[in-house]
Amino acid sequence: MSEYHQDMLDEQVYLNKTLEFIKSELKRVGELLESRKNSLKESRKQMWEDCVHSTTDFTKLTEVNQYLSQVSIQTSTYVNTTKQMEKFEKMLGSPYFGRFDFVESGFHEKEKIYIGLYNLMDSNTHDIYVYDWRAPISSIFYQYEMGKVEYKAPYGRVSGEVQLKRQYKIQNSELKYFFDCNVKIDDEMLQEVLRKNSSAKMKNIVETIQREQDTIIRDMDHELLIVQGVAGGGKTSIALHRIAYLLYHGLNEHLSHQNIVIISPNVVFSKYIASVLPELGEENVNQIVFESFAAQTLKGKGKVQTRNQQIEGLMFLKNEEQRRMAEKSIEFKGSTVFSVILDRLVVYFEQDIIQFEDIHYDGMLIETGKNLRDFFLDNKIDMPVAKRLKRIENMILDKIRPFQKQRLKKIEEMVQEMDGHEFDIKPYSRLLSMKESKDFLYRLKRVTEIDYYRLYELLYNEEGLFLKLAHDLPLPENVEEMISYTWERLKKGNIDYEDCAPLLYLKLKLEGNEYFSDVKQVVVDEAQDYTPLHYMIFNRLFKDANFTVLGDINQSMENSPDTMLYDKVMGILNKRSSIKLSMNQSYRSTYEITQFTQSLLKGYQDLIHFERHGDKPEITRRETVEELSKTMIQKIQYYFDQGYESIAIICKTAFGAERLYKMLIGMNKNVKLIRTGEEEIEKGVLIVPSYMAKGLEFDVVIVFDVSSRNYINELDRRLLYIACTRALHRLEICHTGELSPLIQPGLTET
Repeated sequence: MSEYHQDMLDEQVYLNKTLEFIKSELKRVGELLESRKNSLKESRKQMWEDCVHSTTDFTKLTEVNQYLSQVSIQTSTYVNTTKQMEKFEKMLGSPYFGRFDFVESGFHEKEKIYIGLYNLMDSNTHDIYVYDWRAPISSIFYQYEMGKVEYKAPYGRVSGEVQLKRQYKIQNSELKYFFDCNVKIDDEMLQEVLRKNSSAKMKNIVETIQREQDTIIRDMDHELLIVQGVAGGGKTSIALHRIAYLLYHGLNEHLSHQNIVIISPNVVFSKYIASVLPELGEENVNQIVFESFAAQTLKGKGKVQTRNQQIEGLMFLKNEEQRRMAEKSIEFKGSTVFSVILDRLVVYFEQDIIQFEDIHYDGMLIETGKNLRDFFLDNKIDMPVAKRLKRIENMILDKIRPFQKQRLKKIEEMVQEMDGHEFDIKPYSRLLSMKESKDFLYRLKRVTEIDYYRLYELLYNEEGLFLKLAHDLPLPENVEEMISYTWERLKKGNIDYEDCAPLLYLKLKLEGNEYFSDVKQVVVDEAQDYTPLHYMIFNRLFKDANFTVLGDINQSMENSPDTMLYDKVMGILNKRSSIKLSMNQSYRSTYEITQFTQSLLKGYQDLIHFERHGDKPEITRRETVEELSKTMIQKIQYYFDQGYESIAIICKTAFGAERLYKMLIGMNKNVKLIRTGEEEIEKGVLIVPSYMAKGLEFDVVIVFDVSSRNYINELDRRLLYIACTRALHRLEICHTGELSPLIQPGLTET
């Protein structure tokens, strides 16, 4: 018998043993679940019978609370048991995917360490069948080849030797095959995963995590972790697996899913990644889409433009000079220079706008304006403006209360003398003093309340104020045009997306932060989509949190790629320990597609191709859009016949996507349009605007109308790069008229 066949028999024995244990656990937990379900039903029934008719009897409130507490505990226990059941059911299909044999230094006994999604241990014998991929010892599997190794255990560094590394393919409880690997998670397993069709939801990658990815996932030494990664490098997957890792180790840090926030680029993306954490056995964490947060916060202030509308607006500016000026305005309003102007605006408000006058009530001097001003400006603890003004308001109200009581008593005495009878005069005296009190409060609140939106308007409305506050700062050449245009928009009740961040910054600066006080970890995905001012806002919103920031500067849209962004982020977030890493290996697309997408970039990118080969991208040209649409339908059917399941037709704009959808829906009823971002990403044929495709991936990508009239400038280049890097297996460029000059010659045209 060959060594492989003997190993196969041994592995089959271990798998059978593991599966039998899982089945016994499933039976045990199933019985426990049924018992707890019955107990919960009985407790609820008992509570109903004993308490429902005595809810107004205050003497029984203690008894009711005891029932509620008991039911709450039983419900929590039942839910936890259900989660246990789900875990064992998942493990039954594939309990583990890897193994290494480890001999710890100073010992001779060899341990066989099996790695899977979850821990699997016999609580009676303490035998560990499978280690969770996030366990400290599991890092050896991802980080080392055979030979000398060490890992960081809870009690210190542990060294030893790896004598074997092995990977498994187990499906439906059946061992399909295994193979031994050395330096890394072997290409054979990764190739198989990458050859698969894409799914409608992002999947976990625990079986194929690479060394550099594992380093990022397990980093616990830095408060700020910044990752620049190439398209298809797995940035988002790594971010989500990092969250799962943090939650696994979070018991010691008192960290739960409620303490973590993901800042996502858009709603489509949020839905796309929503299944990963549950797959890894963790609850989903809070996700924030900045534009949604801004729209909710600015609600009632005006009509808020979305980021998609901003990008569409830029794309429809055919005049190159106008588009460049618009981009400069967007870049400037997100800059650290503009934040200095906003800071100076706040100081200007404090020093020059607020006018403190002597406070009188009922003819009595309550406080002098000078004392109020001194009290306001004495700000040793850096209290926000709004809170200092509220403190003054409360101080004044406290001072007038004795005067109100004296006035009330005086009115009572006067009325009693006139009438000669004792009666309750309070309702009448309140009416007599109500108007004066109302007028006093109105005058007081004019001084002590502040509207950040009105202050932002003042920056553009008060003649010369903007330039006065920016007197020594570098300004864009079109600054006066920008000031005028912004005021016209604000005056009409329109808030452009580029003004959302400045408004939120001003609000937080003036009012302080009452949001997200319990957040301890923040993950910023698509980091290049945010300006320095955005990061200043994040720093105020999540002031005590650690950050993981991941992006790709080559996928910037409104701004040109800028490697200095990450240095600015490090300066803004200002954490005690920070690190900046690069992920240069691209896994998503075939070698041929990746080579083509690199040719779209203007500058050099340090990228390592993963050697997975396929067909070269193709160019399809037709005389008319109608002919091209008919060809697309034929191509779609061809790709489905080839076994591909997800096809994206990516148009440059939302307008172009809607127009194409109307043409294709009559020929193929299965075509779906991604229009608002609220739609679900599904298998089949999706028509997507270029900027909404970011972060997604598809088996086949057809980029529509890549003509010389449609893809021309640098913004178009970046959008085209984003569109083409979404393809896993096949990429097709189609057009009418002349091909875009952004595409280098050499591709086959059909």
